[in-house]
Amino acid sequence: MADSSTPTVLLVEDTLSLARVYQEYLKGEPYEVVHGETGAAALAFLEQRTPQAILLDLKLPDMDGLDILKHVQTRKLPCSVVVITAHGSINVAVEAMRAGAFDFLVKPFNAERMVFTLRNAVERQRLSEMVESLKEGLDRREYCGFIGSSPRMQAVYRTIDSVADSKATVFITGESGTGKELCAEAVHRMSARRNAPFVAINCGAIPHDLMESEIFGHVKGAFTGAVAEREGAAKRAHGGTLFLDEICEMDLDLQTKLLRFVQSGSFIKVGGSVTERVDVRFVCATNRDPLAEVEAGRFREDLYYRLHVIPIHMPALRERGEDVLEIASRFLLDIAAEEGRRFKRFGEDTRKVVVAYPWPGNVRQLQNVVRNVVVLNDAEEVTREMLPTPLDRVKIDGSNGVQGQGDQRPPSLATPGGSPAARLGAPEGIRPLWEVEKATIEQAIDICGGNIPRAAAHLGISASTIYRKKVSWQEGEAGGG
Repeated sequence: MADSSTPTVLLVEDTLSLARVYQEYLKGEPYEVVHGETGAAALAFLEQRTPQAILLDLKLPDMDGLDILKHVQTRKLPCSVVVITAHGSINVAVEAMRAGAFDFLVKPFNAERMVFTLRNAVERQRLSEMVESLKEGLDRREYCGFIGSSPRMQAVYRTIDSVADSKATVFITGESGTGKELCAEAVHRMSARRNAPFVAINCGAIPHDLMESEIFGHVKGAFTGAVAEREGAAKRAHGGTLFLDEICEMDLDLQTKLLRFVQSGSFIKVGGSVTERVDVRFVCATNRDPLAEVEAGRFREDLYYRLHVIPIHMPALRERGEDVLEIASRFLLDIAAEEGRRFKRFGEDTRKVVVAYPWPGNVRQLQNVVRNVVVLNDAEEVTREMLPTPLDRVKIDGSNGVQGQGDQRPPSLATPGGSPAARLGAPEGIRPLWEVEKATIEQAIDICGGNIPRAAAHLGISASTIYRKKVSWQEGEAGGG
């Protein structure tokens, strides 16, 4: 009989020989493993108990494994689901992850892969339970440099609190300008490593041929220009945190070496022969969809397994409600003090514009706009006339913000026969290219549930391209009015 504190793992596998192999893989792990041969048996167990993790074969004799995953998601059961699938069904596994699965295993896999994946799943669930147990009274307006009290940010703050003292790797995602590096610094500041170094490397800003030296260092004479031995970020971060920003920009060859470093904690300098060991906590970040990068072959699957342990998603500014006004007001006071200006507040109409604008560049764009206003004007209150492009084109009414959000096409194109093609007598069925492009992008966003970075990844373009186009459509609407 397992101790009440022992994590329970439900293994759903209809092939008895495989079930015995998987149970043998987990024999040395501190889990109570319960085996169910069918989907019905699994559902019956879930009616009585909720395990910390489920190892779920997607091909069951009585039902599709995705039905069990759907049951877990619908009931909001607090457990992590790891799906098991055959090599030819990876697309189904990816679909399962999008439906809420924590991770997947592709047959055949060895004991190490299963144990590592399950450890991550159980640890993820433990941390999730810690976050849920925190009191509601912990809501904060400011946290480790962040400003904002929206529910989305409260969730980020509580997650950072929970993961800070763990050694688990943190993987931060979010659009550019949402504060991913600030989040990484917060994880470090709240951890027991706070007095040790926090070393950041931007994998997208350093040339590929220099990146290995930046991370691992080099010995004298290792390459042209290496006139002296140099310590890399890995050694400088010893005892602290190594932050790898824009990790999806890293060259595939270097990803292999990084994987060995993450697995072993050891590395060899470029041109060297001595193996060095360090103790670092890894935090990574990207503005891309890492799973889409794995699917596209640009990011190693095994490295993804190692790094994507505790995900933190930074919400876009447009998803944070009134936070945008709190942040803008703080920027206004701070920048006005720096520049010797009198600004103290935003006018009522200006506040409506700030809330209504979608902020494709997020907090970084907001800061630049406020600085523009302060530098070019001087008054106690920011008025609409002071706002730079494109905020000066945002339309508001007296009650509920932006007008015409439902149809972002220019007015001349919003009615039958109003398009340029129609006016020029184009044959039936021919539409302007920009209309086709706009429809395709909007359809992709809808399919991805409003997730613009994911839609961009599937379309093969950057998220910033979509945001620029959305702004240009809005400007076109304003110009047509």
